[in-house]
Amino acid sequence: MTYNPPFGQADLTNCERELIHLAGSIQPHGVLLVLAGSELCMVRLSANAGTWLGVPNQALLNRPLTDLGGNVAEQVLEVLRTEKLAEPAPFRFSTQCIKGELYWQGFAHRTDDGELVLEFEPSASAVPGLPARVQIDAQALQACLNTGLQSIAASANIGTLADVVVKQIRELTGYDRVMVYKFDPDGHGKIIAEARDPRLESLLGHHYPASDIPMRARELYLRNRVRMLVDVNYESVPLLSVDTSANAKPLDMSMCQLRSMSPLHLQYLKNMGVTATAVASLVREGRLWGLIAAHHYSPRNLDFPIRYACDLLSEVISTRIAAIENYAHAQVAIMVRRIEQRLVEATSTEGDWRLALFRNPRTLLAPLDATGAALFYDQEVLTIGEVPSTPELRALAAWIDSLGSESPFNCSAIGKFNAELDSLTPVASGVLAYKLSKSAPDYLMWFRKEQLTSITWAGDPAKPMVDNNPNELSPRRSFAAWSEIVRGTAVPWSSAELALASAVGGALVDIVLQVNAVRMLIADHQLNRIKSTIESSPEPVLILDAANRVMFCNPAFLNLSGQRADTLVTAEQLDAIFCDGPPVREVLSRIRGSGNAWTGELSLNRTTGEKLPVRMRAESVPSRDAQVLGAVLTVIDLRDSKRAAAARQHLEMIIQQATTTRDVLNSPNAVSASSAADTVISAILTNASLAAMDISDAGMGPAVAPLFEELEASTTRAADLYRKVQGFSDDAGR
Repeated sequence: MTYNPPFGQADLTNCERELIHLAGSIQPHGVLLVLAGSELCMVRLSANAGTWLGVPNQALLNRPLTDLGGNVAEQVLEVLRTEKLAEPAPFRFSTQCIKGELYWQGFAHRTDDGELVLEFEPSASAVPGLPARVQIDAQALQACLNTGLQSIAASANIGTLADVVVKQIRELTGYDRVMVYKFDPDGHGKIIAEARDPRLESLLGHHYPASDIPMRARELYLRNRVRMLVDVNYESVPLLSVDTSANAKPLDMSMCQLRSMSPLHLQYLKNMGVTATAVASLVREGRLWGLIAAHHYSPRNLDFPIRYACDLLSEVISTRIAAIENYAHAQVAIMVRRIEQRLVEATSTEGDWRLALFRNPRTLLAPLDATGAALFYDQEVLTIGEVPSTPELRALAAWIDSLGSESPFNCSAIGKFNAELDSLTPVASGVLAYKLSKSAPDYLMWFRKEQLTSITWAGDPAKPMVDNNPNELSPRRSFAAWSEIVRGTAVPWSSAELALASAVGGALVDIVLQVNAVRMLIADHQLNRIKSTIESSPEPVLILDAANRVMFCNPAFLNLSGQRADTLVTAEQLDAIFCDGPPVREVLSRIRGSGNAWTGELSLNRTTGEKLPVRMRAESVPSRDAQVLGAVLTVIDLRDSKRAAAARQHLEMIIQQATTTRDVLNSPNAVSASSAADTVISAILTNASLAAMDISDAGMGPAVAPLFEELEASTTRAADLYRKVQGFSDDAGR
């Protein structure tokens, strides 16, 4: 049984499991109601509801929303009719009580349990006892958004983009300090950009341990993209409920804008001297890439249009991050093609690609900033640069192979992973290994030497604790810069370097496959061993002899086609399963006549009746005396690339339609953009177009289609967020 401490009852030993989404209370600058049934009865409410609405709490519980007077019930029904409510939907309404008519702005959403939650704040910018909401007029808001979106689209790298982000968010919100906080693969964070009041000490470059943001909090950041704390010294307002039984299910407050924050987090902020915060999530491919964190040193509340503008900017920024990182992958692909070309040439002229791979050390080491490399192939070890001894290398390869982990394996501190390999640390603290075969312990490895590093943390990452009394917990009590010298580690491998290693390793796998296919034709005594290599390959392969008879087809091809091996014997039988292109016999005749490889797109008739789009590459295999020994056919499933092309075409079509009609992405909630809004909509569409081009340049196969679909959804959401900003701007002054 997993123990989960209730909200507010965690200590530093179990804060990872604190039920922060079941807070059961709110911040006091607004009111929360939970509505049920067709009459929208108030079955839960925050304890301050009676004071704000001018009606005793007990007179509100289990009463229909119409009892509040005004147009609140009418507006809630309209929101239910027009919005999906997976995310909080904003609207304005009024209530009527002995205090007279009151005006509110609020959000409505449904929990995963189906409960309808209504949160609202007074429309008046100043309320006695509460910090005034920071407001900005519609024209200034549009100008700020337009400038920000254009600057985002013009950012060519992550550093420039982060600098743009902090400046734009600080200009928009007026917080004392705005930071971009990026997560590394271990969950630790680093401040990579900062805009601040010049009187404040800089935190740029400071690191924060992963434990500062528990996993539950990270999950909520993925769902609820913008969160605000108005005053760290607030007194929380509990929720009251019609059901007071011990078995009453608590309200899931994951998407609540007013949800109380963990006492541990509040103490953490007090230790930093921070009074108010706003945090926007940066999401990349469904994962939390980083955060935009804003700090203020006095209470601060933002008007709804500004909150939505921050959400819009963070959404577009996330899109730009994806585009920039995908462009880096495109450059990796170009580099790999050059390496692959050299290896293919070496194989044909010298018969051994391994020598070509190691002929120029810089070609293999420089792109990954490695200090050494080793190739384990066919029970031999070849090395370049600074590497451990051969026995140490063999022990390292055997250990990595025993892990059975997905390729590529990488670490920056080999001694921490395996104490028995600590002797490798001076020259191979960092290890990046790509497995070249499923059936043999063949690897290509890169190494990095140990590098003594000074890391500046925002306080001692050990997080001292006073005692186990939750009221006296003191997370990271000192936030003065705290430095430590890190030994036994190398510079961590970046995501781009991991992608490059995978691409180079994948290219070698393809070359190994081709070489082994040739060996099957010219070395009968090696047939069984080479056949095992080809059988385990995920790439579908057919090998034909000089008479066009199928000598071998691997399981990958049989799985792809759905055929049995005994039905694939002759080229005529291959003609029957390949269509929408030249017959296989004609292709074989071409490559034998010209000596050149042939590549083209065909359709594969599967036994299920489905036509599967594929690309086939056919290469003839000559002997030393120029006689044709046979041919090797490799087949690539094009379903993912076709899906990617269709997704890109669809995205380009709707961007073109939106550019022409200004009806943003044909959204059911779209509004015709006014001339004043054209620049913002154009900036959103321009950013989407640039991102689409960068994704296309990357050409990452199966991974591309989801990126186009994510880009379309992100652009649609950004446009919808701007609609909401416009809606509030148009209603201003009511």
